[in-house]
Amino acid sequence: MKSIIIAAGYATRLYPLTENFPKPLLEIGGSTILGRMLDDIDTIDEIDGHVIVTNHKFARMFEEWAAARSGGKPVRVIDDGTSTNETRLGAVRDLLLAIETCGIDEDILVAAADNILDFSFRGFVEAFHEKGTSMIMCHHEPELRKLQRTGVIRVDGDMKVLEMQEKPEVPASNWAVPPFYIYRKEDLPAIRTCLEHGCGADAPGNLAHYLADVSVLHAWPMPAGRFDIGSLDTYEEAKRIYG
Repeated sequence: MKSIIIAAGYATRLYPLTENFPKPLLEIGGSTILGRMLDDIDTIDEIDGHVIVTNHKFARMFEEWAAARSGGKPVRVIDDGTSTNETRLGAVRDLLLAIETCGIDEDILVAAADNILDFSFRGFVEAFHEKGTSMIMCHHEPELRKLQRTGVIRVDGDMKVLEMQEKPEVPASNWAVPPFYIYRKEDLPAIRTCLEHGCGADAPGNLAHYLADVSVLHAWPMPAGRFDIGSLDTYEEAKRIYG
């Protein structure tokens, strides 16, 4: 299994802090946002390497960071060729670029690079093996306003995904979907052709939404919280909490 980390955004809401520096490499408690994530993934035996997809503006910084990282599993940095927020490829195209460039033909753990988790990915991978299908994470979200700004799923008693909505006006449930997924090798053919069949390219949840219609997905409820760093205020808060 490979981990593919989507890190090609421009974090415009954190300007000027991230105007010339990538958000995933911001320092948090003696490490970085990305470093904390990879340190956890490195403890999972079946994951044997990481692919980080970033943009041309920040690719060299990620390469230098990866080269200086001590220990851990191999890291490959992919440059998607874009240099501005206006020309970004979108998360799904970046994922497809990683799969094609690296010739990936195995299960993949896909994660956005700008979150701090209060739990390990290990349980997620274990649930993936138990269910035998592609997996998405979910968490209970009581606020309608937040549900209307994210992916939402409806599930059965076995947590099989029956329906997935993207930023719904009328959410089908209170199960919100954060940007963490495991896609099995058998679903890669559908993933490779998803754009040809109308899958949206911008948000990582677009792919899960597409696969929910053409394959079988199960959901894994997060056992603890996550911290999404999306503004200067939340970055300062993250430093206070995790520093």
